[in-house]
Amino acid sequence: MEIVLNGYYTLILATLVLLLGRILTRRIKFLESYNIPEPVAGGLLASCIVMLLKYFFGISFKFDGALQTAFMLMFFASIGLSADFKRLKVGGMPLVIFSFTVSGLIIVQDMVGVAMASLVGLDPLMGLVTGSITLTGGHGTAAAWGPILEDQYGIVGATTLGVATATFGLVAGGMIGGPVAKFLLKRMQRERLPEPAELTPLEQQAKKTSLYNTRHDEDDDGYDDALFDKPDQIRRITASSAIETLALFAACLAFADVMTNVAKGTAFELPTFVWALMCGVILRNILTHVFSFDMFDRAIDVFGNASLSLFLAMALLSLRLWELVDLALPVLVILAVQVLLMMCYAILITYRVMGKDYDAVILAAGHCGFGMGATPTAVANMQAVTDRYGPSYKAFLLVPIVGAFFVDLINATVLQIFTQLPFLQ
Repeated sequence: MEIVLNGYYTLILATLVLLLGRILTRRIKFLESYNIPEPVAGGLLASCIVMLLKYFFGISFKFDGALQTAFMLMFFASIGLSADFKRLKVGGMPLVIFSFTVSGLIIVQDMVGVAMASLVGLDPLMGLVTGSITLTGGHGTAAAWGPILEDQYGIVGATTLGVATATFGLVAGGMIGGPVAKFLLKRMQRERLPEPAELTPLEQQAKKTSLYNTRHDEDDDGYDDALFDKPDQIRRITASSAIETLALFAACLAFADVMTNVAKGTAFELPTFVWALMCGVILRNILTHVFSFDMFDRAIDVFGNASLSLFLAMALLSLRLWELVDLALPVLVILAVQVLLMMCYAILITYRVMGKDYDAVILAAGHCGFGMGATPTAVANMQAVTDRYGPSYKAFLLVPIVGAFFVDLINATVLQIFTQLPFLQ
């Protein structure tokens, strides 16, 4: 028996999945420690329940996909609308160098993924799923590329595998950052900071409420515009700013729909979400730098993060976990190689290219975080090291900007090139 749910009921279930994920991440230490997103925690449990209902009661579900697609496009549009290239000037040459270093990893991840997939007997395109689509891209990119690989290239289970691999990457990225930094610091003979003096009760309370480490670049309402990827931080927005922002999203979605149809069958054919992201970048930089339009980043941030959460919840509800059974062992072999690759790349490339100093160590630890998982994992890796060995303002400037903005632009370009290679068709 198949139960068909329209967009209204699909949205209701998605919000329930998000609430379930919030409960799980707050009560299960493992999920909290490795920054597992709420929609992933709740969505994976929900997809397991859906699978059990299918196996034991013969009940399957068909969810409406229109809203899922819309939220996906809004998420990628929000990345584009947040990508202000004036940040390149703020970061200077180190930001450019770090961006090229990240680009190198993306290419290597895909090359290794494709080669390993062929070696273990999988479709070479499956190597992209176990490459930068999920590891550098994360859950959002995995859920976006999955349907494309399934519908256009016939890769069965790409979405399900993508979400599972992205979850693995989050955990792995959080586990290897510390050891990589410790190895490099030992070679540098860098000593840990002395243990701090005991805090007063007032200082302890301030630390608990996150006021102890308040950054100086926050504005009056506590908004830190250096970090895009902070879904739980309070954002103050107004009705007028919300309407203006929704108009920008509408323009991006309309542009993406038009360009997808116009470019279909030509050399410029791109996935719809890439057009939405590109339109966001164009709008952001033209409106800001040509027309001096004041973009409301807080509203973009709110809508972007909410869209990502709802998109992931809906995508995870539609997972077909039974498709992973035959892929489990080959995929684990590929992922093990990818973990070793990330560690070696961080030590031999990222650390050396970024200057072989303490800041380079912190950047290497952060690169392990978003090279295998996501920006919050990168920040958590860096904080774990800097709490013991001292601050690194350079790393905390570069990693959030590259990890939250430019890496998605770079990854989309690299993946588009790989999918057009003749031997992968």
